[in-house]
Amino acid sequence: MGKYFAFFRLRFSMGLQYRAAALSGIITQFVWGAMEVLMFRAFYRSQPQAFPMALHATCTYVWMQQAFLALFMAWMMENEIFDSIVSGNVAYELCRPVGIYHMWFARSLANRLSRALLRCLPILLVAAALPAPYGMMAPDSPLALLFFFLTMFLGVGVTVAFCMLVYIACFFTVSSMGVRMVAISVVDFFSGSLIPLPFFPARVRAVLELLPFASMQNVPLRAYSGDLSGSAMYRALLLQIFWLLALVAAGKLLEMAAMKKITLQGG
Repeated sequence: MGKYFAFFRLRFSMGLQYRAAALSGIITQFVWGAMEVLMFRAFYRSQPQAFPMALHATCTYVWMQQAFLALFMAWMMENEIFDSIVSGNVAYELCRPVGIYHMWFARSLANRLSRALLRCLPILLVAAALPAPYGMMAPDSPLALLFFFLTMFLGVGVTVAFCMLVYIACFFTVSSMGVRMVAISVVDFFSGSLIPLPFFPARVRAVLELLPFASMQNVPLRAYSGDLSGSAMYRALLLQIFWLLALVAAGKLLEMAAMKKITLQGG
């Protein structure tokens, strides 16, 4: 484990150096979050009783999503990994006495955490200072805050495990672009990134909440806003654990298959 922690530490330290990129990201995410809040306000004013989440819960969902964008967005994958696979430079990494799956997992996790650490605090402070119901509200209870941190940790794990499947799938393709575009589109739609899952029709939502994408940002953000609690919270937590284990196992199996058929420089 020590060698993988070393990869994690190096990537985490490297990610903290991009402060200018973090500043531009903070401004972009705050503007985008403000536009989403204004959009939802217009919808709620037109039909205030037609929505499954209260306006303050929806606004909290939006601000928390923007603050922790780097943790859950599928499009924040590492171009370096894709380039190494396409160019064949992954051969150098295969020569190392480490498992490539665990090494990439540690790097990807550190990359997301470092980006989120640089960006989350300013967005949270500004959102908390906004007037109700457009700002970010406090959690309903200490238990809700505890569930938020627990489900956020599991949600990041599920996100990284899914991205690992995308990375390794590129061993079987000539270009990584098609796999990436499909994966990003699917995650954005089914994880609640574009529209919170409670806004979907009941029958559709019942299916979506069973998929691994719902175990990414949907669970922690709804847990914090108070929209997810009680038995539904415990069920979502168990699903997160299941999908984390299932995706990691699938990634390891796919890695084994890729290593048997990998071709580098015609060899």
